[in-house]
Amino acid sequence: MSASTRAVTSVFGASSSSFSRRRFLGTASAVGLGAAGLSACSDSGSTTDSQGRTVVEWWNIQTTEPSKSVWPERAKAFEAAHPDVRIKLVTMENDAYKSKMTALTSSGKLPDIYHTWGGGVLKQQIDAGLVEDLTSSISSLTGTLVPASVKAYQFDGKTYAVPFDIGAVGFWYNKALFAKAGIQAPPTTWADYLDAVKKLKSAGITPIALAGKEKWPGMYYWAYLAMRIAGIDGMQAAADAKDFTGDDFVKAGEHLKELVALQPFQKGFLGAAYSTPTGEAAAMGNGKAAMELMGQWAPVVQADAGKGIGKDLGFFPFPAVAGGKGAQTDVFGGGGGYAVRKGAPKAAVDFLKFFMSAESDRILVSKSSMMPVVEDATSALTDPNLKLVSDALGKATGFQLYLDQAYPPAVGQEINDSVAALIAGSKSPEQVTRSVTQVAKSQ
Repeated sequence: MSASTRAVTSVFGASSSSFSRRRFLGTASAVGLGAAGLSACSDSGSTTDSQGRTVVEWWNIQTTEPSKSVWPERAKAFEAAHPDVRIKLVTMENDAYKSKMTALTSSGKLPDIYHTWGGGVLKQQIDAGLVEDLTSSISSLTGTLVPASVKAYQFDGKTYAVPFDIGAVGFWYNKALFAKAGIQAPPTTWADYLDAVKKLKSAGITPIALAGKEKWPGMYYWAYLAMRIAGIDGMQAAADAKDFTGDDFVKAGEHLKELVALQPFQKGFLGAAYSTPTGEAAAMGNGKAAMELMGQWAPVVQADAGKGIGKDLGFFPFPAVAGGKGAQTDVFGGGGGYAVRKGAPKAAVDFLKFFMSAESDRILVSKSSMMPVVEDATSALTDPNLKLVSDALGKATGFQLYLDQAYPPAVGQEINDSVAALIAGSKSPEQVTRSVTQVAKSQ
């Protein structure tokens, strides 16, 4: 987002058609829930508690502060104004949430309100008849939102989720460690980036923190390289054809293999999680690595999992690749939203309208470091790190949704798995593209 969210609208204006023309196919595979005490709401309308209040179950992934505290505060504020409603929060870590939602989608039972990134996963749930069409019920809210923020949740002219955040992935880096390695400015080309990695290693600095255990952070590298080489149109063409075996995608893997060969990641990265005290974010937040490729939430998680590096933290876009069809100003990212299960109590929609009012969004932006999605909440954006992301989005010429959300779930999972295998050294660039294509064609 730019300092004004209206700048985001201009970013997406030329590329929003990529959302509407994207084809989403596929069905979920069953995965065991494996956690006692987590239950989706019933198929029929409302459930009530012992006090006769309507219970609205709200599944979210806000596991780190400050949003970990702000979300319950917002629920309590709604309950205070609606004493006949109880908002039941169920909070889960990212990967655990995805696994449980995959299983629930297969079972046909979803929570009343649940986190969504939009794209192929949401479309799958819509096609299964599991999601409430919110077009009419939130019509008064839709006009207050930054148009770009809701694009990933709209299909065939209908809206199926309410956004609460939007942003982009880029490199977060430690300015002090860059200076120590003699790197005067962030790299703008892939060749310069590899050179920066070499300089950091020569200075005895771990160049990159990576959560290899969770796979999706590694996917970001392959996705961005594919974008830079194939371009936004090339990404769409591959998705439409269900064929990722083209030279551009092989080259993306080859460039990633070049990076891996430099051994740039922290010790034990293959077993490292993202937000744990010994994970990727902590390595950055404690000044033990010079860079991580991550979304706009990175500074908050760095400070929560580690100490945070304050003014030493900087941001730069993913570098351009020589000869590539994509521009350095093309952005990879997405946002977060909340969908409502089909047949959920009316209180679920009422809560979302409350949660994304201008007043509430200003609280999310100021207290939780979220990007504003309500136009009247833009004045609350003061965080200097988020403004760095805003600058990148303000200059964006195209946008690509996270691949593990843009494509059908099975395809997204295969990209994550295959890229993780490439990084681990057990798959070649060609094998990655063949595996992804095989799964895409099977959908």
